[in-house]
Amino acid sequence: MKEKKLSSFEALAQIQFEDLAPDPIMELETPSNFKKQYLEAHFSSKGRAGRIVTLIKGFEGSKEALKDLAKQLKTQLKVGGSVKDDTILIQGDHRDQIIEFLVGLGHHVKRVGG
Repeated sequence: MKEKKLSSFEALAQIQFEDLAPDPIMELETPSNFKKQYLEAHFSSKGRAGRIVTLIKGFEGSKEALKDLAKQLKTQLKVGGSVKDDTILIQGDHRDQIIEFLVGLGHHVKRVGG
């Protein structure tokens, strides 16, 4: 069956699209070995040529678990970041969203600075 070409805006307006927007907060399963963390969300631009980053400090656990948490944060916020010296660096000032996300996962997060 051959599809028809759309020749007018009225024909385009009649097309029905599915809602593909993701949920605002991803629902993640907590692993069986989940340990509640007491984390700190810092704001910093020092030593970064004036660029702002959010630092998540205080994570206790394996390097893999820290990297997984960083990946979840970066995916949720749709920003870049990295893990250095047991600290998660997220590009930009996203403390409020990060705190909301981490509290939703069951962690205790303290907002530090600014």
